[in-house]
Amino acid sequence: MALGGNPIFNGKSFRGATQAPPAPQAPYGQGYGQNTYGQAPYGQGYGQTQYGQAQAGWNPAPQAMSNDQLQDIYSRPAAGPADAGRMTFDDVIMKTAACLFAVIAGAAVTLAVAQGLASMLMIVGALGGFVLALVNTFKKQPSPVLILAYAALEGLFLGGLTRILDGMFPGVGLQAVIGTLSVFAVTLVLFKSGKVRATPKAMRFFMIAIIGYAVFGLINMVMMWTGAVQSPFGLRSSVEIFGIPLGVFIGLLAIGLAAFSLIMDFTSIEAGVRSGAPQRFSWTAAFGLTVTLVWLYVEIIRLLAILRGDD
Repeated sequence: MALGGNPIFNGKSFRGATQAPPAPQAPYGQGYGQNTYGQAPYGQGYGQTQYGQAQAGWNPAPQAMSNDQLQDIYSRPAAGPADAGRMTFDDVIMKTAACLFAVIAGAAVTLAVAQGLASMLMIVGALGGFVLALVNTFKKQPSPVLILAYAALEGLFLGGLTRILDGMFPGVGLQAVIGTLSVFAVTLVLFKSGKVRATPKAMRFFMIAIIGYAVFGLINMVMMWTGAVQSPFGLRSSVEIFGIPLGVFIGLLAIGLAAFSLIMDFTSIEAGVRSGAPQRFSWTAAFGLTVTLVWLYVEIIRLLAILRGDD
């Protein structure tokens, strides 16, 4: 599994579920099914009747099964992962679709109500989504209700953000949706083809870049709150390099980090399916993908707004 990426997949619960239990070991020098030399089976003294031997008054002959019964047993399909209560790719797809539907439903609310109410719901969605993201990340067992509630709250936030930016720069909302789906599709194809993998070297670069991005975001936020920068996007749009806003370079880096985070998510999901993780952890996988997709959408729509504002 790609450790050091999405903290949702690196939690002890999901990571522990993807680790197969160790095979049972026989005592040293003793094969399976063998008794210790000179000892009777455990719990059975010498002189006692062995299992399968006839006892007085008891007929040891097993009841014969008919040919039809045997044929029925042999013709039954083998139990698949879903029948055994294990996580499958279909489970992850269906639950991710449910989360994205909740995001769309929440966004539709803030896009439909009055502007004042939409702004308030946007703040509620941002704060509530942040709290539920922490709760779901550190929760030992996934809760479908809390995960769907997180998705709906993030929808309120994304809907409000889209309404504001699309009002300033018409069309960026639809462009951001198309961009997010495009990046997701390309990333999935590259991962399935094996051309892009979460290698240790790439992971080290990712960790360095994500820490640097977080530090920049914190500094930018503080400068905007204190009024040191008056630009709506802070340093992203007030600082230029060769006539290009700094936010363009930062935005491209952030989109690349989000795309690579998807690669790590796919790697973790694949590890969970292969190791036979319990089916309930498909909700954890869906939650992790939703978090990454929300991040990706925010970065794309912000980059588009910066580019449009520089026209």
